[in-house]
Amino acid sequence: MGTIKAYATKNKGRLYEVWYRKPDGSRGHDRGFKLKRDAEAHLASVEVAKLRGGYIDRADAKATVAEIGAEWLARHKAKVTVSSHHSVDSAWRVHVLPRWGHYAVGAVTRREVEAWLTDLGRTRSHTTVARARDLLAGIFDDAIEDNRVLKNPARGLTIKRKPIPDEVFLDHAQVEELALASRYPDLIRFLAYTGLRWGEATALRVRNVDRQRRRAHIREAVADVNGTHHLGSVKSHERRLVAYPEFLDGAIERACRGKSPDGRLWEGPSGSYLRPGNTYSGWFAGAVRRCMDADPTFRRVTPHDLRHTAASLAISAGANVKVVQRMLGHKSAKVTLDTYAALFPDDLDNVTAALTHGRAEQLSRAD
Repeated sequence: MGTIKAYATKNKGRLYEVWYRKPDGSRGHDRGFKLKRDAEAHLASVEVAKLRGGYIDRADAKATVAEIGAEWLARHKAKVTVSSHHSVDSAWRVHVLPRWGHYAVGAVTRREVEAWLTDLGRTRSHTTVARARDLLAGIFDDAIEDNRVLKNPARGLTIKRKPIPDEVFLDHAQVEELALASRYPDLIRFLAYTGLRWGEATALRVRNVDRQRRRAHIREAVADVNGTHHLGSVKSHERRLVAYPEFLDGAIERACRGKSPDGRLWEGPSGSYLRPGNTYSGWFAGAVRRCMDADPTFRRVTPHDLRHTAASLAISAGANVKVVQRMLGHKSAKVTLDTYAALFPDDLDNVTAALTHGRAEQLSRAD
């Protein structure tokens, strides 16, 4: 056990201090207790915490969220793509740091974090709120690992539900309409039948394509961050092999023609990375507008909607969830099902019909 000593102060009179041995062998010292019984209760709690392996040094708990967060962000940057880190860094600068940066990690309560997330959700999207919550939770994971706090006040908190997106799926005829109306028809077809992200397709090089097997090796992706292109690994660092259909042979041949193995299949002016252009006046938006003018039923689409289109067309062609997962590069089949569950065939009628048939057959044999 430790010891308790009284000491005199000029303004507060006699106070008490507690001395004890920390788990690492060094001496611990907490002071400022008005009553001896408070000092005794604190010493007892320290000894119990040591026995249970839950001792927290009060000095360590005074480290601020800003201090630990800066270290967390530095490590995070080395693990993710430039675009992913940019999003997290933005959440840190705009939401987490201004609200929690000056707090000691030991002073942040779960109730305060929950109230902050609720307030943030009134004006911000689900994605923004989730990113801020997960960032703060990651910082507190580090604080727990460093034995600064016992619990994570941001883990397990629910936030407002993500709205169901109004995803647009083009059919085969609409894909062709869009391709013919655009400046890069072969790229439109390639995106709509492979499901590649824009940054993956525009980073694709001649050496990444196996034309005999009709396979594209997705090894890198380009991200446009504040107008600057950054070439790096694919999302979640999941490299994959994507097949393309036979009718795209001509498109791939034209994209590779006359280029070195390191040449990109689709390039912008002067060899730069190809952009879809401005949301309202770029070449992609212009092609969509021309299709909408010609066909009132043609819905407004973005380049990312071609990824949804690829999933829709693959599912309608009979692809199962694992095939679609591998094609799109999702981390798990759950992600694929969460996004496209409504597109997969409903087998309930088949199951009930089979049960009816099996029951009737067995009962007839019994008779």
